[in-house]
Amino acid sequence: MHRDQRNASGEAIDKLREYLSRMLLERGAPLVVAIDGRSGAGKSTIASQVAAAMNAALIPGDDFFAAELTSADWGARTPRERARDAIDWRRLRRLALEPLRAGRPAVWNAFDFFAGVRADGSYGMSTEPVRRDPAPVIILDGAYSARPEFADLVDCTILVEAPGATRQARLAQREGAAFLEAWHERWDAAEDYYFTQIRPPSSFDIVVDSVASRVSVRSEGYQKYRSDLLE
Repeated sequence: MHRDQRNASGEAIDKLREYLSRMLLERGAPLVVAIDGRSGAGKSTIASQVAAAMNAALIPGDDFFAAELTSADWGARTPRERARDAIDWRRLRRLALEPLRAGRPAVWNAFDFFAGVRADGSYGMSTEPVRRDPAPVIILDGAYSARPEFADLVDCTILVEAPGATRQARLAQREGAAFLEAWHERWDAAEDYYFTQIRPPSSFDIVVDSVASRVSVRSEGYQKYRSDLLE
């Protein structure tokens, strides 16, 4: 759940900023962008840099992790059900996306990873509220952020990709071996299901290779911007 602190390529960030700026002019504010990807792909690094470049309101999807579910709850779920339930999407809609989209401040209490896991495998919530003020661009960052339940609120979906070996190395640098073993056992199959059955790469508007810093526009509706992005 931790953020990857590496710097993404300035060229890739510039391309994304240019594309989203044009889309903002075309569609008007607010523009809601979901930046999705597998664990360790580099999505949070890209999201934070795009947000800084565009003075956007950034919503970390991890803040809405289903913290109340226990280890037994997760163990009883199939990969499909884990992908479905990983994020409390109803709460995320109600407290973050809907207010910001309507031009109102958003306030929520985030899932508290750093307080540590409880005996039953659940987590608590931070007592310090998070606030985001309205902005022309709203960025939702995190795995499962492009889920179908947000389709009526999200204007642009971005998939961040990286080779499996790169993702595993990034995760190993920020987590202990025991944690990673349990993480992979619980979440790898859920991510496989989500990124093949629910949101395969072909379903995203933009795909970013975080290693090669390559930006590809996939949505047919946005091809008029493609030549400018790839020049």
